[in-house]
Amino acid sequence: MGIFEKGYEKPSPIQEDSIPVALAGKSVLARAKNGTGKTGAFVIPLLEKTSTTKNAIQGLILVPTRELALQTSSVVKELGKHMNVQCMVSTGGTSLREDIMRLYNEVHIVVATPGRVLDLANKSVCDLKECKILVMDEADKLLCPEFEPIIEDLLKFLPADRWRLAAPHLAGASRLDRRGDSLRDRRGAALRDRRASFLD
Repeated sequence: MGIFEKGYEKPSPIQEDSIPVALAGKSVLARAKNGTGKTGAFVIPLLEKTSTTKNAIQGLILVPTRELALQTSSVVKELGKHMNVQCMVSTGGTSLREDIMRLYNEVHIVVATPGRVLDLANKSVCDLKECKILVMDEADKLLCPEFEPIIEDLLKFLPADRWRLAAPHLAGASRLDRRGDSLRDRRGAALRDRRASFLD
């Protein structure tokens, strides 16, 4: 990985808490302020779990805006620059045809807004059957009334044994507490007194 080139000399507290848990295949709810290494906390285990020998989408990062999609995909590409991981951005307001053509080529990780990726999945273009890692960046915003029904429909396209990394902005954590059922399975129980909480 391009970790050292990115300037990561040692893990931040949120990375130290969440990365080992995520690498163990557990779902994580990581709450942190901007600038604390939150993106790296979910991108690093996602890259580690991605196999470039498999021509399939293995990770889906959902974000609420195109701007955040571009920022997040940039981190994926920087950290994975020596791994040959193919990352694609797909958001509303851009050419659907271009996204469809891109998906005919090799893609390992998709960074997308919910509505666009659901549209592609409904068209049987975006195949998520092998996608066992779902990341929700700014998850508090993704669980608002605008996005929640879309995400519920989208989850039907992912395998049942997926694991989830949710990264809400700290200011929106209370909303996530109230609507956390969308993230956890029947065994899920978040631990409120930690920077990284376990959802499995």
